[in-house]
Amino acid sequence: MAPMSAPVGGTRPLLNRRLASFGTTIFAEMSALAARTGSINLGQGFPDTDGPAEIAEAASRAVLTGLGNQYPPGPGIPELRTAVAEHQQRFYGLSYDPDTEVLVTAGATEAIAASLLALLEPGDEVIALEPYYDSYAACIAMAGATRVPVTLRPHAGAFTLDLDELRAAVTPRTRLLLLNTPHNPTGTVLTPAELAAVAELAVDRDLLVVTDEVYEHLVFEGAHLPLASLPGMRERTVTISSSGKTFSFTGWKVGWVTAPPELVSAVRSAKQFLTYVSSGPFQYAIAEALRLPDDYYEGFRADLAAKRDILADGLAAAGFEVFRPRGTYFITTDITPLGEKDGLAFCRALPERCGVVAIPNQVFYDDRAAGATQVRWAFCKRTVVLEEAVERLGRLTH
Repeated sequence: MAPMSAPVGGTRPLLNRRLASFGTTIFAEMSALAARTGSINLGQGFPDTDGPAEIAEAASRAVLTGLGNQYPPGPGIPELRTAVAEHQQRFYGLSYDPDTEVLVTAGATEAIAASLLALLEPGDEVIALEPYYDSYAACIAMAGATRVPVTLRPHAGAFTLDLDELRAAVTPRTRLLLLNTPHNPTGTVLTPAELAAVAELAVDRDLLVVTDEVYEHLVFEGAHLPLASLPGMRERTVTISSSGKTFSFTGWKVGWVTAPPELVSAVRSAKQFLTYVSSGPFQYAIAEALRLPDDYYEGFRADLAAKRDILADGLAAAGFEVFRPRGTYFITTDITPLGEKDGLAFCRALPERCGVVAIPNQVFYDDRAAGATQVRWAFCKRTVVLEEAVERLGRLTH
């Protein structure tokens, strides 16, 4: 066969130009590096133990009894939609109709994608807090909209939101605010006063809000406050959460949206052409999980708080500046006290130096310089693994 004289598809790049700048995710790169070097992987945020045995058994029972093995209903099974609505009422006093105001998705990632694809058009602007979870930028780009970052900046041991900067970022083209609290990667939890200011801005400027609240049950000081519970916000807010972070079954990919009927209908219109449906038997199991007693949620939070402290103390002892998180299962540190300036280079070299993998925060910024010296660590691991990681990190100062 004669060699082709031109690349397949001609001279135009194969990848859609909206995605050309994203490439392989940093999580894939660092997880591969961990596997290749036999390092402890504190990069990608997944637990190294499974969630409650009774919920795993519920999934097994669903498979074996034929529940969900064929296509479930497009909006999600009624049992799960009802359980989601009950959860919002139980924890936050928010009332949602399971038939018209709840949509089940393939994890929060699809919920974000479907929401942004449904609600945005080319020319729209989206304000997002940076550093941001990487799929936010990609989904905004796929929708043809423009990302307008507002940077959370380190101050007094935490990352804070400048409300004046947020207000100044709104223009006549702003369609939507994309929020994440508790916030990945910084661990920041927006305060009631900050959320009230965001709500006031959204109402005043008639903005839609998509809020990613997947770490709602991992707030270590105080309690989670849903943005939709504030005055004027329920009718304009798409609230997103998922089962993966709360129940430690991240591979099941069961997420959900709660919103008014017209917003749910819009998001469902996009979602139906993404996965259509997913996770049939797991939906039945998560319906049971959401009804676990309060002591499950309290124990889950306490366990992660203890693990946070093990890793945070170890990182501080190893010489990092530590921003102890108020929520999520990630710790952000600054590597400047170690004489380092480039978080990406630091993370790529770390496995050879001490057998631990982390994530450089700069990949979550438009302004790479703002996050150049920040590194994120996941503490959703077994205590013995965290203790071994801390011991290895101690080599950095010897």
